[in-house]
Amino acid sequence: MKFRIEQTFAGSLVAVENAFCDPAFLHQVGALPKVGGVEVLEQSEDDRGFHQRVRYRFAGQLSSAVTAVVSPAKLTWVEESVLDRATHVTTWRIVPDHYRDRLTCRGTFALAASGESATRRIAEGELKVHFPLVGGRVERAIVSGLQEHAAVEEEVMATYLRS
Repeated sequence: MKFRIEQTFAGSLVAVENAFCDPAFLHQVGALPKVGGVEVLEQSEDDRGFHQRVRYRFAGQLSSAVTAVVSPAKLTWVEESVLDRATHVTTWRIVPDHYRDRLTCRGTFALAASGESATRRIAEGELKVHFPLVGGRVERAIVSGLQEHAAVEEEVMATYLRS
């Protein structure tokens, strides 16, 4: 399932880009509904870009159809990403801690200035859940959750940039 999510943040491109690299901001994102915390595993920068590995934990409610095949306690994953500071494009992939053969997800985040004091982020990706019968429903639920998360993340960014 391909998806696209657009967000607008009330801050300059550089400020928003730097926030996504700041462990303090990432921990605020980890406190959002349905996210059971964030663990920054690695951050480094070289001539190829800013590299980051962050572990997330799902903490939302799941339908009985999903929990019949997936243990909620095992819904943890690492987002591996590389930010190209020249183009402001991050390439990322999701690496599940469990069920690695059941989920693949990768894509890009592109930042662009939107006026003098706002930044637009476009997330484009492809998600595939390999579970017979429920895979499509799980994909739609995950993308719906990503859209909800994106809306709330805009508020977290606004608060972070004001502080």
